[in-house]
Amino acid sequence: MPVREKKEHRRVDGVLLLDKGAGSTSNAALQKAKRLYKAVKAGHTGTLDPLATGLLPLCFGEATKFAAGLLDADKSYRARIRLGVTTTTADAEGEVLEIRPVPAVSRAMAEAALARFRGSILQLPPMHSALKRDGKPLYEYARQGMQVQRELRPVTVFRLELERLEGDLLEIAVDCSKGTYIRTLAQDIGEALGCGAHLTALRRTRIGPLRVEGAVTLEALEAMDMAQRDRCLAPVDSLLAGLPAVELDGAGAGRFCHGQAVPVARPAATPAVRVYSGGRFLGLGRVQADGRVTPQRLVVAEQPFRGVQSA
Repeated sequence: MPVREKKEHRRVDGVLLLDKGAGSTSNAALQKAKRLYKAVKAGHTGTLDPLATGLLPLCFGEATKFAAGLLDADKSYRARIRLGVTTTTADAEGEVLEIRPVPAVSRAMAEAALARFRGSILQLPPMHSALKRDGKPLYEYARQGMQVQRELRPVTVFRLELERLEGDLLEIAVDCSKGTYIRTLAQDIGEALGCGAHLTALRRTRIGPLRVEGAVTLEALEAMDMAQRDRCLAPVDSLLAGLPAVELDGAGAGRFCHGQAVPVARPAATPAVRVYSGGRFLGLGRVQADGRVTPQRLVVAEQPFRGVQSA
């Protein structure tokens, strides 16, 4: 009986800013990156549809403890919309539902349509989405040809700019809150113009404080040796870059790491804070009304401030 080769794994702690290509699922990209790093533990911070490209932060090791914060973060996208064609999924991956004549859309007409979707709006989640009904994702109902009751959900579009208008194609830039479906936005813009529309391309450029500039593709990672890959990792605390930082002395750090509340000399204005001691990231803390900071999520004692270490 052949002997199965034992897989080599390393302890890796950090954040990879991945520039996901079109055509692959977020989980497939995650698993490939995990194999390239030979990492014990990895996870992503919210998915991108296979059609979409752009920023997909991947968390390794201790960074997975802090990934949830990005799920609630604002995001930025660039999107391309084709007018006159609606599909079952509101994007180019679906089957065509209807083809309608496209009016001669002027820039003024397009701007007027976009103005309707800035600020706080209500969206109907698409059937082809991972939202669950009775414990089952909506896309599973959709694959069975079923429509289920969905409630309008409030979202916020902070910025919606027209970047290009050419014939039946629109290109837009969007800054939005969590839970915003750009597919639905594209579809609704088409209805506002009286001809319907669907999303043909989508690129995510930002999640919270993280931006796609400097992100690396899987193809580039494959061409690197392990030392080069490790240098692509951002530190664990980069996921919390938008939070204020507090510094503890050695004694305070010891108590904090054992789950105790510790007084700080200059409490931050916001409850959630990054906590350090001697330049070393200790974890996420919460400032109480009495000025003490209590631990919320801690990194393990051996976790280095930056980079990666082998198991």
